[in-house]
Amino acid sequence: MSKDPYRRSAKWYDALFEPLNAGLRQIGLKMWPPQAGLSVLDVGCGTGTHLDLYQQAGCQVYGIDSSPAMLEMARQKLGQHATLDLGDASQLPYPDGTFDLVMITLTLHEMLPATRTAVLSEIQRVIKKSGRILIIDYHPGPIRFIKGWLFKGLITLIELWAGRDHFRNYRDFLAHGGVPALSQRPGLLQAGAKIVTGGNLGLFLLRRG
Repeated sequence: MSKDPYRRSAKWYDALFEPLNAGLRQIGLKMWPPQAGLSVLDVGCGTGTHLDLYQQAGCQVYGIDSSPAMLEMARQKLGQHATLDLGDASQLPYPDGTFDLVMITLTLHEMLPATRTAVLSEIQRVIKKSGRILIIDYHPGPIRFIKGWLFKGLITLIELWAGRDHFRNYRDFLAHGGVPALSQRPGLLQAGAKIVTGGNLGLFLLRRG
């Protein structure tokens, strides 16, 4: 596996980014409220902050991430009752129809287009027939003035700071329609949607068609 890009930043990641992401997580919880006993997978789980909310609600939580440093933070946060795997999201190590909810937050835009497609195919494979997929990621607009353009500037700075390859993938993600385009995949139907931050971010809840 390639060098961990989060090796140095994992310990302060929550302090820097969680104030920006906390509101998104709360909206997602309202779109499909967790219930005790549900099996929940977070693809690109990072430090486990999102899974922590579902664990507190009594869900069985699973996470997969390619960063050993981020997973170590998640293990400290979630304890021994969470199943956390180091791996490639385009080859999920779970049987078909395992999960009631699969969520992926601000992760798809980081990927190459071919990888993005493979990851979504895997997510569709591992959800139950009655399950849901929650995608939270960038939305192509329209961007509203003034709030939307302020957020757009902040997002652009963050994506530039993440590196040249990351920024290129982000631009490609938006050029190909962002979250709305992904929600139109064959075999999926939209069960709910919320556009926030002046048009910059979208939360889409999907179910099997």
